[in-house]
Amino acid sequence: MTDVSLCFEVHQPVRLKKGFFWEGLPLRKVASGHLKDSYFDDQENRRIFNRISSKCYLPTNRIILDEIKRFENAEKPFKVAYSFSGVFLDQCRRHNPEVLESFVSLINTDKVEVMEQTYYHSLASLYEDKQEFFEEVKMHRELIWDTFGLKPTTFENTELLYNDQIAQMVESLGYKAIFAEGVIADPNYVYKPSGTELSLLLRNYQLTDDVGFRFSATWWKEYPLTADKYSNWLSSTEGQCINLFCDYETFGEHQWPETGIFEFLKALPGDILKKQNLSFALPSEIAAKNKAVKEISIQDPVSWADLERDTSCWLGNALQWACYTYEKRLEAPVKESLDQELLDVWRTLGLSDHLYYMFTWGGGAGEVHSYFSPYSNAYDAAVTFFAVLSDLHFRVKERLRLADEPFKFSTGIDQPTGDVAWSLEALHRALAKVDIKSIEYHSENGDLTNWTRTSLGDELLADKLEGLGDLQGGRLRRRLLKIIESSLKGRS
Repeated sequence: MTDVSLCFEVHQPVRLKKGFFWEGLPLRKVASGHLKDSYFDDQENRRIFNRISSKCYLPTNRIILDEIKRFENAEKPFKVAYSFSGVFLDQCRRHNPEVLESFVSLINTDKVEVMEQTYYHSLASLYEDKQEFFEEVKMHRELIWDTFGLKPTTFENTELLYNDQIAQMVESLGYKAIFAEGVIADPNYVYKPSGTELSLLLRNYQLTDDVGFRFSATWWKEYPLTADKYSNWLSSTEGQCINLFCDYETFGEHQWPETGIFEFLKALPGDILKKQNLSFALPSEIAAKNKAVKEISIQDPVSWADLERDTSCWLGNALQWACYTYEKRLEAPVKESLDQELLDVWRTLGLSDHLYYMFTWGGGAGEVHSYFSPYSNAYDAAVTFFAVLSDLHFRVKERLRLADEPFKFSTGIDQPTGDVAWSLEALHRALAKVDIKSIEYHSENGDLTNWTRTSLGDELLADKLEGLGDLQGGRLRRRLLKIIESSLKGRS
């Protein structure tokens, strides 16, 4: 018996105001709590979300629910799995609660698995500092529990972005299985990622894309694709499992109702279950049931994006790299600010979609990127995104009085402690807890004085710190904290 897992990624981006730069919106005064309104086009996001809700989410959910109920008492039931981004569920609550209610109804059937991903559908798994990845997964985990009362055991990273390091991080968080794109091995078997005990499930991209991309293509030699024909293909496929994983918007949005996509979806469960050698299974069930056929090591990241199946859809040109790098560099200053509004904005700017719109290659991949992009071209996307990042940077500097470079604590040459401060507030917090040997090392070398004078630009404070070289231990720490507290009070 071959298990078929039918999985869907459900995500909607949060789009920026396209005219943010050209309409002169940067650096304007914005009332507290309204920074998101300044950057993001709430009206357009609501319009698009409600359009897709009526075309895709609500009718597709009704079909899936009807089919689950039709086979709920059968020997072989119908089952599906979903991976919701956190920002999608947020938009459900904001724009169309009926959509969320319909997903809750599906999950209450006990024939649906919910998978984990990053809250912001981000590229945080690629950052050098992995803390943001862990924080976003924790946020997503809490959201899924609060929304559905579930604790996922299967992980699906953004657009199936995957390598050994990502697998190891996912295992450290307690998950049992992870998805990747099926270019790395025969997708119809279960594998084990190198250095872990996870189950690695691979998407059968050929069979998935037959529905997701080629279903309505009149030039395709298999057109028209029927549920009967498709189930025959599945039945003749050898292996432990067949993992079909696509965007949920395939149904009704990318493939319009006029193509017959809904009729295909209605007929598919029944046609598959007629096959004696096929049954539906959830990803977690496939992982638990099947022993890995071999261990696989993947160093360079792979994804399901474009024909390249790598990171080039987000990081394939200089525009994308510049914006990606700028966004990453703001992480530490934003988090040092302890300002939740700034943090929410920064994380929303971490959506992978913003970089996706800056794709400049031509051909079929370029057409796909253009289809999804709200901009007329990649350069408008980059100008808008970079302008918003610069505006956010300005507001963080206003809030924190950022130094030009961070102060990095160490206990000697090439002996960093991992503590970093971009601002005087963060320096104060670090001095209260960092190893006293590090404080003594920097005090003796004049590092604190030099950073305060050159990077922070505070001559008065630097003069006060300059005469502390003879102090040691707790006396040094207390004196430093007192001087900096006084400076902070003088600035408030």
